[in-house]
Amino acid sequence: MKAIKIAVSGKSGCGNTTVSRMLAEKLGLSFINFTFRALAAERNLSLDEVLILASQDDSWDREVDRRQVELARQEKGCVLGSRLAIWMLPEAGLKVYLGATPETRAARIVKREGGDLKQVAAFTAERDRQDRERYLRIYNIDNDDYSSANLVIDTDTLTPPEIVSLITRELEQLKLLETS
Repeated sequence: MKAIKIAVSGKSGCGNTTVSRMLAEKLGLSFINFTFRALAAERNLSLDEVLILASQDDSWDREVDRRQVELARQEKGCVLGSRLAIWMLPEAGLKVYLGATPETRAARIVKREGGDLKQVAAFTAERDRQDRERYLRIYNIDNDDYSSANLVIDTDTLTPPEIVSLITRELEQLKLLETS
């Protein structure tokens, strides 16, 4: 395995954390995923509390993003999975964007975390709106414009192992992965 940094991004419910973890495991790379959830747990706050604080103070975003990029840059090879990975880690050898419809995303979040589908869909749509607004304000990044990705995958009908296989094939085609 060559030392490679892979950035995987997608909105909540697209599978970026699951896929990034599985890809890192398959390739024997470090998995990096420092998020608002991790920061909330570290500070003994709920995710909702951190999201409210982040909507009022950009230092929360800057802290999460600084730490995840710092962790990725300490590794010779890694998979960085986060909402902004493909934009924040420009040196990544492969940038992957995972997409899915709002309906699919909400259903996956309900399956993962529980809750009412309509409420989760509404919360997720509002979170997407707030995230996009913050990313534009803080970094001038439009996370609806993923044209900088080398590979864009619609995950609606794919399983995580199928997505990992697509990414692995792309790595092989780019000669970034040694095949045996």
